Amino acid sequence: MDITIAKGTDRDWLTVLRDDGSEARLTFPKKGPVPHDAIHYFVERGYGFSQGFWGLVAGGRDPASIQEMVKQAGHASAKRLRRPEEAIVELLQAERLVECFEAALWGDDLDTGTFHGVYRTACEASAVPAPALSAEQISAIFEELQRFAKAWDALSVSDSIKLDW
Repeated sequence: MDITIAKGTDRDWLTVLRDDGSEARLTFPKKGPVPHDAIHYFVERGYGFSQGFWGLVAGGRDPASIQEMVKQAGHASAKRLRRPEEAIVELLQAERLVECFEAALWGDDLDTGTFHGVYRTACEASAVPAPALSAEQISAIFEELQRFAKAWDALSVSDSIKLDW
């Protein structure tokens, strides 16, 4: 699957060309130094998640429909705390990891011990198990994200980066 993320001023654009020839498009507001869905790419690829955001999109799900799917499948929140359906466990694990990496990117610093603790706590709050993470995996993904962030920052508005899933 080919992924193109184009840089905008107040929002960015995502275009996907799946292996079966189907396409998906999404626009999303800026939040943080790099697009949130780009962090998903590096996290899910780095940990081998097949049922995270990008795995679902590759399987044909419309990116804009994933949030509603998660809500319907029991995403834990203050209003509806329950164990989520198995179908979204990996997606939630990936989301918690993405949030941790986003925070590390915002601070441009990574302490793997703190990272582990925050991730475990975040997974507990979402009622999902926290997969084992090695310090080496965390550091390798963070280094990839830092390289991506530099490349993203250097882009002009309307330029894009292509990723291969």
